Amino acid sequence: MHGQTDWRSEAMRSAREGTRRRAFTGLWVAALLAILGFLVIYPVLMLLLGALTDTNPVVDGIRLSLSHLSIANFLAVLANPNVGEALLNTLIACGGGTVIAVAIGLLFSWIVVRTNTPFKGFIAAASILPLFAPPLVAGVAWAILGSPKTGLINTMFKWLGSDLRIDLYSMWGLVFVFGIYYAPYVYMFTSSALRNMDPSLEEAAEISGASPFATLFTVTFPLIMPAIVSGMLLSFIVMLGIYGIPAVLGAPTNLSVLTTYIFKLTNWSPPLYNTAAAVAIILMMVTGLLVYLQQNLLSGRSYTTVAGKAFRPRSLDLGPWRWLTFALGIVYLLIVVVLPSLALIVAAFRKFMFIRDAASLFDMRQYSLTHFESIFDNPLTMKSIYNAIEVGVITAVVGGALAFAIGYTIHRTRVAGRGAIDLISTLPVAIPGLVVGVAYLWAWIGVPGGLYGTIWILALAFIARFMPDTVKALSTSFLQIHRELEEAAWVCGRGMLGTIRTIVLPLARPGVLASMTLLFVLAIRELGSSLFLYTSNTMVMSVLLLDYYEGGNIGKTAAFSLVQTVLLGVLIGGANWLSRGAAQGNVARTG
Repeated sequence: MHGQTDWRSEAMRSAREGTRRRAFTGLWVAALLAILGFLVIYPVLMLLLGALTDTNPVVDGIRLSLSHLSIANFLAVLANPNVGEALLNTLIACGGGTVIAVAIGLLFSWIVVRTNTPFKGFIAAASILPLFAPPLVAGVAWAILGSPKTGLINTMFKWLGSDLRIDLYSMWGLVFVFGIYYAPYVYMFTSSALRNMDPSLEEAAEISGASPFATLFTVTFPLIMPAIVSGMLLSFIVMLGIYGIPAVLGAPTNLSVLTTYIFKLTNWSPPLYNTAAAVAIILMMVTGLLVYLQQNLLSGRSYTTVAGKAFRPRSLDLGPWRWLTFALGIVYLLIVVVLPSLALIVAAFRKFMFIRDAASLFDMRQYSLTHFESIFDNPLTMKSIYNAIEVGVITAVVGGALAFAIGYTIHRTRVAGRGAIDLISTLPVAIPGLVVGVAYLWAWIGVPGGLYGTIWILALAFIARFMPDTVKALSTSFLQIHRELEEAAWVCGRGMLGTIRTIVLPLARPGVLASMTLLFVLAIRELGSSLFLYTSNTMVMSVLLLDYYEGGNIGKTAAFSLVQTVLLGVLIGGANWLSRGAAQGNVARTG
């Protein structure tokens, strides 16, 4: 009798536990979907509604906006020759930049992985350094170097007696700067593919009589074509959404691309928000199509190059030519890091940018701290630095916590609805930063007592914008933790939250810190979204930097660029030190 009572009690307790767990799981999934809907779906729907009406759906009401639905804005945009010109310029700039990026990225991945070039570690590090340069700072540096009248390169050509001149305030300038700064995306994809490719395939080609050069183009590169195409599409997609470089190099000659044209529409009097929304939707559709192509174009084909047996990447002996490949690495480092940095330093410390000759360049009487004193006399400077750090901290903490919850739900559970969570959290990868800014403007500008005008709207826009990057960065950490550790905790009576707190979070801490660092850095350098969401009280560093440049003061612009670069360098170095400490701590605990 007692046995039956105990059995019934145990069954009832198990049923209550199951009901409570299902209720908790349902609430958990619903909460994540609600947050993602608030961050991603609502702003995009408001942007789409704004593009389909001639009213403001937030200010004038959804009902009135729905009664004015039409595609007139899209027809007007498509018939506008300025939009067509901006779209053509965008495709030429991004297409040309991608060609250069593929050439550089592929060359350096081959040098690093498949040749006996000396100091390959140094070349590998140089190949990814441009990723750390904020686009706006890179644009400013090359404007100082390549201005047709006062550029430092042209000044040196003139001093040397050469008639050669360069003009980076042009389409060629835009293509060149895009190409050299976005080559690392191609390098990362192709170097990994080359490292994982079985060298016996190339050896078989050479035994059949093919020369090393022919083998490279008929066997090696075709076999890593998926990586080349992925890197190519990713670099093109990133260039599509960049505002800082076209704003700096295109403005002097009125060279518009889609991102600069959208911002121009919102600055006209009166602002053409509906038209800007329509152009933003077109930009988002182009980006979304490319993202879809990147993920699906080659998925049905076989490019298997990794076999079960162990192998080492083949290293080609270049003989004396290995010093030429080493020199190429040095030249690339000079072009993307040394020259722009020197240009910023010269412009930041020089009283006047007019440089007559080389002797004048090295005349120390022409240098002072005037521009630094000037920018720090401006109360907006410190305010923008404080705002940028505050936005960065909020984005890193809130975005990191949300990405952890999303990543754990996607990769460590089997709950219903995790597919929808995965899909919605990935959507922003197809939305350029500028479009996120326009969407959040539409969603919140007319809501009384809302988020617009606060530091939080910037942080929320950044969290939404960089959610795919953060979740992807965290995924690796989750996949490295064996399920047995969690199962052991459950057997010992730990619940889900207890297991996450005591097992998963400590083991994933290096990845979590790295993801939060990534969010912090991306938030501080983000310009596109900030342009539409800042106010005089919430101005951040990137916006003030653009303001200095548009004010025509190159010295102050260069000085503030250096301040931003040094701040980012210190923060990245500190975060790396923290991540390393966390990793060592974990090794100690698990060892």
